[in-house]
Amino acid sequence: MGLRRIDYHWPTRPPARPLRRRSLPFSLALLAVVTAVTTQADAPPDAPPTILVFGDSLSAGYRMPAERGWVGLLEKRLADAGSPYRVVNASVSGETTTGGRGRIAMLLAQHRPRIVILELGGNDGLRGYSVASIRENLAAMARAARARDATVIVVGMQMTPNLGPRYTRSFRDVFVEVSDELDTELVPFLLEGIDAETMMQADGIHPTAEAQPILLENVWEVLAPLL
Repeated sequence: MGLRRIDYHWPTRPPARPLRRRSLPFSLALLAVVTAVTTQADAPPDAPPTILVFGDSLSAGYRMPAERGWVGLLEKRLADAGSPYRVVNASVSGETTTGGRGRIAMLLAQHRPRIVILELGGNDGLRGYSVASIRENLAAMARAARARDATVIVVGMQMTPNLGPRYTRSFRDVFVEVSDELDTELVPFLLEGIDAETMMQADGIHPTAEAQPILLENVWEVLAPLL
C-alpha cells in the first residue's frame, strides 16, 4: 500500500489541560478502586481470544458514538461473521506513547490479548516530541506485548508538513523501523484513502464517522489473515 501525503492543517500545539492536585487520601482511594476493578476484570485462562486496540482518539471514536468508530465497526464485523474474537478498545483521546507505555503492562495482564493493535504516536507528533522517544516507547510496548505471546500490529501515521520535512519524514519512517526491527505486522498509514476535504471533522485532525469504514479496511487488510 503506497503512502499518500495529506495536508491536514493540524495545529502544532493543542491547548493543554491544567492538572488538578489531589489529596493523598483521595489518591489512595482512587488507587484502591482501580486495583479492585482491574482484579475483577482479569480475563480467565479460558476466555475468548482477545484483540486489544491500544490507541488514541483516532481509535477511541472522537466525537461519535462508539459503534460508529472503526473499532466499533470491527467488533460488529467479527460478531456478524461468528468470530470467537472479542475486541477490547483501550484507546484514550490525547494519549501519547509515553502514557501508553506506562499503562500497557496492566492491560496485557488484565486482558491477555492474542492480538495487540498499537495505534499511538500521533499526539507525540502534534506536540513535536522527539522521534527517538517515540521509537523507544513504541518498541517497548511492542516488546511487552510480544513477551505476553501477543501478535503485534503497529499502525503508522503521518504528520502535518508544517513541522518541517525532516521531522515529517522521520516521524513517518519510525513506524516502519519499529515494525521491521521487531518483526511485527504493519498498517503503513491508518488514514490512507481519507479525503482531507470532505472526511475530516472541523478541527482538521479527526476523521468523520463517514471515514471510519475506510480506517477499518486499512486495518482489516492486515488483521484478517491473523484471525
